[in-house]
Amino acid sequence: MMPRSIFFKAGWTHPALPPLPPPLPLQHTVNPNSPTDRPRFSPFPRSLRRRLWSLLLGILLLGLVGCQGNAPADSDGVVHITLWQGMGPPPNRDFFQTLVQDFNDSHPDIQVESLYVGHPDQQIPKILTAVVGNAAPDILWYSPNLTGQLVELEALEPLDDWWADLPLRSQIDPALLETMTFEDQLWSIPFGANNTAVYYRPSLFAQAGITQLPTTWPELREAAQALTQDTDGDGRADRHGIFLSLGKGEWNVFVWLPFVYSAGGWLEQDGVPDLVNGGAIAALDFAQTLVTDGSAVLSPPERGFEIDNFLTGRAAMQITGPWTLGQMQGAGIDFDVFPLPADQTSAAVLGGENFFLCKTTPEKRQAALTFFEYILSDGFQLAWATQTGFLPVNLRVRQSDAYQAFLDENPLLQVFLDQMAGARSRPLIAKYPYLSENFGRAIEATLLGEDPATALAQSQDRLELIWGK
Repeated sequence: MMPRSIFFKAGWTHPALPPLPPPLPLQHTVNPNSPTDRPRFSPFPRSLRRRLWSLLLGILLLGLVGCQGNAPADSDGVVHITLWQGMGPPPNRDFFQTLVQDFNDSHPDIQVESLYVGHPDQQIPKILTAVVGNAAPDILWYSPNLTGQLVELEALEPLDDWWADLPLRSQIDPALLETMTFEDQLWSIPFGANNTAVYYRPSLFAQAGITQLPTTWPELREAAQALTQDTDGDGRADRHGIFLSLGKGEWNVFVWLPFVYSAGGWLEQDGVPDLVNGGAIAALDFAQTLVTDGSAVLSPPERGFEIDNFLTGRAAMQITGPWTLGQMQGAGIDFDVFPLPADQTSAAVLGGENFFLCKTTPEKRQAALTFFEYILSDGFQLAWATQTGFLPVNLRVRQSDAYQAFLDENPLLQVFLDQMAGARSRPLIAKYPYLSENFGRAIEATLLGEDPATALAQSQDRLELIWGK
């Protein structure tokens, strides 16, 4: 099956927006690294901890003061809003700037300045420095995994009252509420959604005699074995059934956590790490089986989001998301997608970034909330989804004739949309980066030959030291 075009037909426009620029390649990369967090439970008062952070990070603040967005409105009555983001690749970022300019043009009393502040894994020092130095932007774009830490630092404005009165809230995918909420309060809005599925090469499946797509873990293992071949007769496999992500970074957690959920497992209970459970052990044991079978090729460390092995046919399957569709189309290969195979139940993990409202003035708060309504609106969500491949967070957009026509042109996206119904968030706890890193260490150790239960127990021991047990 030849790749289907990810772009809508040339000349298509939506009545809520001016004509779109020429289509852009869809090569968005999920953040491959997790930010560094700090312990939440401390003998020092919160106010003292904030002062300590200021002293430790003050030197970095010198380069950020010029970006702070808490100045009063101009004398002409225009409210200026500063937004920090790390969107990629550049074509997606450029298109977002176009949509921001559309908002500014239609709201002359509000001007949003969208600033690219680096790839997400580069942003954490800047964000934390700005927060503790009272130089934070008005709006912050980042993964919802940062919610707990930002709440702990008292950096955010809660959105509950605004959300309760927002007519648009009934249109937002309820699965995303889990990414917006921390400790029974709402702290962010979703920007775009995604999850992962299994991309495969139909021509290689046909050569291996595979006629049914895998739906269970055993079937996925059997397919990977059948697809692994020595095509040049040198006694070594030069084509592997599946490409697996190696490393301890956030990307690897994002890839493997659905398998934990599918096996009935978890990473934490009531905000406390609990890695040694049957589901987590089963997921890592399955991962190790694919390696010991010889049917998996491992990525270089922390590079599991790259798709070169899949594009060249050295791997017949790879777990990734809808942001790779444009890159695959550009490669001129055959490809298709099937849902993540299940153990006990189907599972997927929510990806994508959210917008946070940082502590700011009442005027800027109201202006930022107006911008948030624009982000969630039909016009923005339809334009962003059809230009980038991200899934709309607005259900009415998903059901619209325009988006359904786009799906007709790009039916692979339906797999990711269907998985949204059962998709879950990664844990939103204040010390999530510690949890993520140590689960990632267990993944890496397992793929390199460590017993899964032992690897998880070692990570659990480290986490218990951090949590203070």
